[in-house]
Amino acid sequence: MSAADIGTALKNLVAFTSAIEWADLPEPVQKRAALVLCDDMAAMVAARDEPEVVALHDGVAKSAGPAEATVFNARGQRFDRYSAAMANGCAGDWAELDEGYRRVICHAGVYCLPALLAEAEAEGYSTSDLLRALVLGYETVARVARTFTFANLVLHPHGSLAAVGAAAAVSALRRVPENVAIGAISSAATMVLPGPYTHPIQGSLVRNVWPGISAQTGLRAVDWAAIGIRGLPSALHDVYADAFGASADPKQLNGGLGEAWAISDGYHKVFACCQYGHATIEATKKLLEKAPVERVAAIHLETHEKARIMDNPDPETTIAGKFSIQHIAATSAVHASGGAEAFSSNSLHIPEVVSLRHRVSTSPFLPLPDWPNDRPTRVTWTLDDGSTLTEEVMSARGGPDLPFTPDEIRAKIHGIVGAPYPAMLAVVDALLDLDTMALSQPWDETVGGMTDA
Repeated sequence: MSAADIGTALKNLVAFTSAIEWADLPEPVQKRAALVLCDDMAAMVAARDEPEVVALHDGVAKSAGPAEATVFNARGQRFDRYSAAMANGCAGDWAELDEGYRRVICHAGVYCLPALLAEAEAEGYSTSDLLRALVLGYETVARVARTFTFANLVLHPHGSLAAVGAAAAVSALRRVPENVAIGAISSAATMVLPGPYTHPIQGSLVRNVWPGISAQTGLRAVDWAAIGIRGLPSALHDVYADAFGASADPKQLNGGLGEAWAISDGYHKVFACCQYGHATIEATKKLLEKAPVERVAAIHLETHEKARIMDNPDPETTIAGKFSIQHIAATSAVHASGGAEAFSSNSLHIPEVVSLRHRVSTSPFLPLPDWPNDRPTRVTWTLDDGSTLTEEVMSARGGPDLPFTPDEIRAKIHGIVGAPYPAMLAVVDALLDLDTMALSQPWDETVGGMTDA
C-alpha cells in the first residue's frame, strides 16, 4: 500500500474522531474510559517510591516552569504542563500495572493520559472533555498500531507509538481543526523513539521513560502544528513502513469507524510484570494448590514466542525481572503471587528465586491458537521425587475475552491510592460510576479534590 493511501486513511480517521462528542459514545465505552483513566493514574501513583522515579521527579523539578499540573507522586509537586506530562509518563509504566490494548502490542492509555492529564489540569477542561479525548486518542494510536505490523519484536511500542497517542489525544482535547490534528499526528510520527525491545529484557531502565519523553513530544507537536510546523500526511507510512520496515494495512486505520471502539479491547493487570507472562503466573498459582514450591526440582514452560523472547535468567534490575520469563515463573512460585512484592528489587536476590530461575526451561506452545488464546502457557513442574504436575492457561485474565470485573479493578485502584491519597478514593468511585457532577467538574478542581490530604 502506498504512502498516499495511508495519508487518505488518516484524514478519514481524523474527520471521524473530530465529529465525536462525549454524549455520542455508548455508555460501556464511557465506563471503559473512566476505568482506564483511574487505573493508569493508580499505576503512576504505584511508582512513587521507586528511587529512580523519586530522583527523576526531583531532577525535573529543578528546571520546571510555573506550576500548572500535578505530578501524582503524593509529594505535592506541580510543574509546568510539559514537565508534569513527562514526569507522570515516566512513572506510568514503571510498576508494570498500566492498562494495555490486547489486539496488538500497544499500551494506548499510558500513551495518551500523561499529556492529557497535564493539559486538562492546566487549562481547566472538564472531566468529560478529558475522557472524550482519551477515547479518541486511544482509538487513533490503537489503529496506527494495527495498521503497521512487524514480523519480529524489534521496536518497543512505548517508544515507537506513544508520541502519536499523545498528539492525537491532545488534538482531540483542544478540538483543533482537522488539518492541524493531521499535521500534529504526522509530526509526532516523525519524532517517535526507535526504542529497542531488547532494552527492557536486558534491564535498561531507559525503557520506562519513553512514554514520558513522548508525552512531552506529543504536546509540542500539537503546539507547533497550530503555527504551521506540521508533518506530511504520509508521515505514518514514511516512518513505520519505509524507515522501520513494517507491513501496512490502511483499512485498519479507517475501516469500520464507529462500529467498535478500541478502548473496549483493552486489558487490565493485577500482576506487576509484562502481560506476556501472566498466563505463566496463573498456571503457577494453580500448581501451588497441588504441591509446595519447596518440592519443585525444575520448571518447564510451553509458551508463546513473545514470552520465550523474554529470556534472561539473571535479571539485574526491576524492569529486567518484569521482562524475564524465568524470573516470572520462579518468583510467582516462591511468593505465591504476581504482585508488586514478587517483582520488587529484593525479589531479584532471594536465594530460592535465584536458584529456581536457573531451573526454568522453555519450548514453543504447539499448535499456537488464534486470538484471544495467542498467549498461552503450559507449566510443568518436575518434583523432587521425579513426578510431574502440569497446569495450562490459554488466556490470562484481564483482556476482553476474560475481563476482570469493574469491582476487581476498583479494588486494585483503591489498594494503590488509598494510603498516599485518601481523598482520591471517593473521586475514583464517582468517576467509575459516571457521576454527572464529577464528569462536568473542571479537571483542575477534580485533581485538587483528589490530592488534598
